[in-house]
Amino acid sequence: MPIVLTPFARTRLFPRQPRGNTIQDCTPEQFERFLNDEAPFRVLDGYAPFCKLHVHHNRTSTRCLTVPITDANRDRLRSAYEARSPEELPVLVRWFEGVEVPVAVWLIVILYSREQLAKEGASIDADWGVVGCLYTMEPEEIPMAPITMMRNALGVEEGGSGVPIDRAAYRRSVEFWERNANWRPRPGS
Repeated sequence: MPIVLTPFARTRLFPRQPRGNTIQDCTPEQFERFLNDEAPFRVLDGYAPFCKLHVHHNRTSTRCLTVPITDANRDRLRSAYEARSPEELPVLVRWFEGVEVPVAVWLIVILYSREQLAKEGASIDADWGVVGCLYTMEPEEIPMAPITMMRNALGVEEGGSGVPIDRAAYRRSVEFWERNANWRPRPGS
């Protein structure tokens, strides 16, 4: 089952200007080779039949994707309207700056089938394409952000997948993301 990085994932996981909150200690080519050569610890079903999650032990210094919100760090939360690509409309996002983040134990690679990627206008020469990666302490998926679920429900024209919102999954997502946030290195660090 050949796996490749999609252009969308490549720019987010391996940006031109390296950041502390992306995959560390390997190149995109090394990451692809690892995904094709190493069997995952486990495979999880994703939010739709075309999505699979490959759980791998983290062999890099990549740090966890999220941090719990506490009274001690709440003042470090930031927010802005941002788009993931020039084609998408900006949405409200929030993140921490200036927090200590542990090294992740697991990398959970989010894969879409070749057929789904073709529907979304991203043809690949493999069975599966990487669309993202979660960096976690547990070998479990963290809930998709509520705004991502909404974007998916809007369809491929708006940067989503066309999968309708699952109301129970949406509520679980809100519960998680009310208590956690992503993080970014401080500007200039």
